[in-house]
Amino acid sequence: MKKILLVITALMITFGAKAQVESHVRWSYAAKKISATEAVVLIKATIDQGWHIYSQNVADGGPVKTSFTFTPSKEYALVGKTAEPKPISKYEKVFSMNVGYFENSVVFQQKVKLKSTKAAAVKGKLEFMTCNDQKCLPPDEVEFSIPLGK
Repeated sequence: MKKILLVITALMITFGAKAQVESHVRWSYAAKKISATEAVVLIKATIDQGWHIYSQNVADGGPVKTSFTFTPSKEYALVGKTAEPKPISKYEKVFSMNVGYFENSVVFQQKVKLKSTKAAAVKGKLEFMTCNDQKCLPPDEVEFSIPLGK
């Protein structure tokens, strides 16, 4: 009986871990200085074929929109809002509304004003939701630290 319980427990752990691993978006980061006091942080999502993530500008009642939370710092200040290219817009029955989303890849950009010549990295987290034509995965959060370079 102990062996059966052990096998069942092992299977539950294996399948539970496998369910948490499903991910269809890879994030990459870069920064480029545009002057001695300004830089642009680039946050790129590479999305698997058939999947998409949502725009930052989704109305209430829709899917979880992509959002960015930057950690406050004495080294830099955000300039404006995080920019994104024009999304694909489509009516989605599940949400009974038009929603904006991105397929394949998208680059978000955040301009920062450097308050210090020692500014090391822009830190924060992003939240997003990935869907395809059949299902949506639970929203996910990713922490980031983007070196600003010299």
